[in-house]
Amino acid sequence: MKNDISLLVLAAGMGSRYGGLKQLDPLGPSGETILEYSIYDAIQAGFTKVVFVVRDFFEDEFREKVGSKFSDRVQVEYVCQDVNPEIEGITGLPTREKPWGTSHAVLVSQDLIDEPFAVINADDYYGQACFHMLSDFLRNKASENLYSMVGYVLRNTLSDEGTVNRGVCKTDGQGHLTDIEEVLKIRKQDGEVISEVDDSVELTEEDVVSMNFWGFHEDIFRHLRAGFHNFVKKNRDNPKAEYYIPIIIDQLIKSGQVQVELLKSEDQWYGVTYKEDAERVKQAFVDFAKSGKYPDPLWSK
Repeated sequence: MKNDISLLVLAAGMGSRYGGLKQLDPLGPSGETILEYSIYDAIQAGFTKVVFVVRDFFEDEFREKVGSKFSDRVQVEYVCQDVNPEIEGITGLPTREKPWGTSHAVLVSQDLIDEPFAVINADDYYGQACFHMLSDFLRNKASENLYSMVGYVLRNTLSDEGTVNRGVCKTDGQGHLTDIEEVLKIRKQDGEVISEVDDSVELTEEDVVSMNFWGFHEDIFRHLRAGFHNFVKKNRDNPKAEYYIPIIIDQLIKSGQVQVELLKSEDQWYGVTYKEDAERVKQAFVDFAKSGKYPDPLWSK
């Protein structure tokens, strides 16, 4: 059994649809950010280290407003994701406005993680049970050839305020991921779930989707390094290209190098894709505190 497991939090995104740095918005009843609940749940599930991927222009504010609250409870580390990093052997790239995507965000943490680890978004609430589920996987099953992903029931991940993009998961008979189909602009309409941009896609509320909650063996950094270099070479003249986690995972699955066990969660997901989502999330956290699911303030116990 592995003793040390880490949680990697992707917090470098800008929240373009949301309109600001939602990673730092106070949404809990005592001013907690949404990601603090994930950190709390991870600590309760036995994670021993938290690594935040941030941007340099808000790192100090992030450390003060978020990381300082629990640095006495778990090891906390920070790493910055550059928008225009130097890439060995590749020069003359166009200037970018956004980082190179989630796979690159994971890659920049390679010097801070040498144990099995989970990856989450900073602006999503995932629920308590899944952290225990993934903690058990990372300690007892993760290997160079076996990763995992927590999948959520589609009906538990929709927004009342607009459309969402989701990766719809397909599995084999053994519960291993075979494909993630990115479906855009999903919403409910007349009791059904549809895609506004592709009416040929058949969706049901019970479909399992990816919310970017992964469990990796540390060997993935080897694949990420090679994959990122190849991706940049292929997209060198496209300043908007992004190297997403499902891209490298799909390559590893299709090449037979890795299997990915799908861990299904029935938890209700909460997120703030749109500004209007914030009120729903705030009410959920108030209800959690009233029911005793979490202490209020969160770090009081």
